[in-house]
Amino acid sequence: MSTLLSSISKGIRRAYEKAEGFIEEEREIPISQVFLNATFKRYVTDNLSFLDDLHADVYDDWLRLYATLGFKGLNTTLSVDLKLIQMELNKDIQLLVFEQISDTQVVEAKFKNALQKIGFNAYVFFYHKILHKDPLGPILQRFDVVEVKDELLFLDLNRWLGKSRSIIDTLAKVHVNHAQLREAELVILGNVNLLALFNKSRDEDDDAEQELELAETTVTPIQQKKK
Repeated sequence: MSTLLSSISKGIRRAYEKAEGFIEEEREIPISQVFLNATFKRYVTDNLSFLDDLHADVYDDWLRLYATLGFKGLNTTLSVDLKLIQMELNKDIQLLVFEQISDTQVVEAKFKNALQKIGFNAYVFFYHKILHKDPLGPILQRFDVVEVKDELLFLDLNRWLGKSRSIIDTLAKVHVNHAQLREAELVILGNVNLLALFNKSRDEDDDAEQELELAETTVTPIQQKKK
């Protein structure tokens, strides 16, 4: 995430080398799908023992999210289509809000026994046919991944990002107001505090640039599910 934020801040900074304070005009910074999924893995998947994989296929104005969960002998891969409603990243708030635009689909499921399979299918049937709701939100909320409010999924990244001083320092320089989804990329819309950026030493800038270049050349594309 620190290299992701460095990429955002550097892209905006290059456009305004002589500006001061916070830039009022929003700038667009594209983030590739591969880079986005690598960030999911490092800062979400690797921090949750029951989550084996989390990645997204990104399309124009929506994404298909795949999650592979392992819990008490159950191993299942789910997919769901989401629309990004809000993305806000600064030193105080690190929040993504999604609207679910499809029912959750079971891509694959393995069970330890027949009883567990019956229970799983009954759970999905109960939500879809009886409650007329989708089970994904309650499942993710149960495992403390998201919070469900007004049928929206709130993913608060502060519990992971807030522990890193380097990330918070970067967020003091960058204010992401929103983002748009386009084919195979996330386009960040935000401002940057150039006074804070230019207070960094040249050596720090060079180190961050080298870190970013290394990250961009070593990220391995995650196997994508077919649409």
